Amino acid sequence: MIEFPDSATFAAAFTDGRFPAAAAIAVTAGLVRGFSGFGGAMIYMPLIAAVYEPRIAAVTLLLVDFLSSTPFVMFEFRRCTWREVLPISIAMAVTVPLGTYLLVVLDPIVLRWVIAILVIGLVLILMSGWRYRGPSSLPITAGVGMIAGVGGGAAQIAGPPVILYWLSRGNSAITLRANLMVFFLFCGIVLIAVYGWQGLFTGRSIALSLMLGVPYIAGVGAGSYFFRGASDQLYRRIAYAICALAALLSLPLLDPILR
Repeated sequence: MIEFPDSATFAAAFTDGRFPAAAAIAVTAGLVRGFSGFGGAMIYMPLIAAVYEPRIAAVTLLLVDFLSSTPFVMFEFRRCTWREVLPISIAMAVTVPLGTYLLVVLDPIVLRWVIAILVIGLVLILMSGWRYRGPSSLPITAGVGMIAGVGGGAAQIAGPPVILYWLSRGNSAITLRANLMVFFLFCGIVLIAVYGWQGLFTGRSIALSLMLGVPYIAGVGAGSYFFRGASDQLYRRIAYAICALAALLSLPLLDPILR
């Protein structure tokens, strides 16, 4: 069931003192998402979960990112490697409902800690240069996709397990970015169906999604423009640094200072 917002819902969301901070987070997350093809969720989720709460963060990110990035994904179909994208996407779809269940039942503070620690841990792994060196078999691919599905359903963080796996394939930045953007498209389609089934699309979350979509889209567009000519090393370093800072700032321990 979907609850559509009315004018009062939009007005309440806009006049909420937290909205300016949320808009700034949205444009920053969109910039990194458009520039690197990933990282948007690792910035948006912990910070918006701290400003509002995890369910609002997950639903708004899903709608904002899906609607704003889909036009850009169309250009990546011819660049992605379909034999890598399709199997991992199918496996992801199997476990998205489990992740969504965790989003619904876990205490918001507990989930915020989980999201922040997960992001920090993943950033450290990515920055360390660690790569999966084993074989690229179907069971391993399915396992990576299933882990991504749980992360996507619970925290809108489906990308890092897939990134770590695909980085070991030796793909260029252009191919990796294309694979990720097409994977995220499929992930978004599955998540919209499951979140709708769970009744997570409330009037407030839809209103915030539409309002935060404007700065996010601006960020994605600017990031996609700046990607041209950027080196593999540069775009990864920028994304990692911003993701790590976002996770640190989102820690519940800092609420008395930042709120």
